[in-house]
Order: sequence, then structure tokens, then C-alpha cells
Amino acid sequence: MGGTEELHDRTDDHVKRWTGILSDLDPDIEGAVTRMVRFVEHIKRVKDRSLVEYDLHRHEYDTLQALGGRHGSAAPSELAADLGMPPNSVTGRLDALERRGFVRRTPSETDRRRVRVELTDEGRAAWLGAMGGVGHEEYRLLGGLTEDERRTLSDLLRRVMVRAEQEPRNP
Repeated sequence: MGGTEELHDRTDDHVKRWTGILSDLDPDIEGAVTRMVRFVEHIKRVKDRSLVEYDLHRHEYDTLQALGGRHGSAAPSELAADLGMPPNSVTGRLDALERRGFVRRTPSETDRRRVRVELTDEGRAAWLGAMGGVGHEEYRLLGGLTEDERRTLSDLLRRVMVRAEQEPRNP
């Protein structure tokens, strides 16, 4: 694929329009931010369609994802921490997922007062199915870049996010 002069997207029109309105607008910053926002919105739409296809609500998917990220087994308090919510709030989610057959609770092997939450085969299939639709689209979009370009993009975004995760300084 040739240089960027051959490519044109909606953001180019957006930047051109706003550059004529705001004289101090940096077209590269505006273009990058607008493209990142549109990329995330696109992936979100794909994810929403995938969730509908697998009959999952976003909070169910997020909970299954957190559990999958712990190799399919975790304490409720660990899931709550991963989801950034109070431990007692995860109980309702787990109740609903258990009724659907997506998770099961088993007594801890080390402390009978505690439970472990485990993904069932049905829960794993629903989670992986919904995740697969999103993953396919991510690969489709970023597959247009070479391996080195993907690494460079990831590295550049990491530098941006490191700054975003720092507390802003007051001028």
C-alpha cells in the first residue's frame, strides 16, 4: 500500500472543515484524536452486535471476561476488584449468571466459608463467542498494517496513555 496521500477518510473532511474555522487547530492532533474516538466507537458497535448475537448484556460479558482473565476461576472479591466495583455488588451479577448456567459457585478447598466462581462450558462458549466477533474485527482492521506498523502504533498509543494516566499538572 502506498503513502497516506492515497487514502482519505471522513476524518480528513472533519479536519479540513475545522482547520478553516479554528486557526490554531493542530490538524495532526485533531486527526489522531478523532480517528481514535471513531475507532473505539466502531469497535463498540461491533461488540454490541456480538453481545446481541450471544444474548449477553454488557455487564454479563464484562463479568465473564473478568472470570476468563483469571483462567475461569476466581473468588467473588477478586472479580469485584477486577471490575472496579464493591464486593457485595458482584453478588447480583453472579446470581444471574449462575441462573443462566454460565457460572457455578463451589466451596473453597482451603476455607469452606468462601466460594470460588467458575466458568461453565456454556459461560465460556458465550464469552468466547461474543469476544470472537470483536477480535475478528480488530484483526480485520489492524491486519492492514504490517507487524512493525502494529508494534509502532501500540508503542505510540502506550506513550499517549502513560501521559493520560498521570495526574494533570495545574498550569
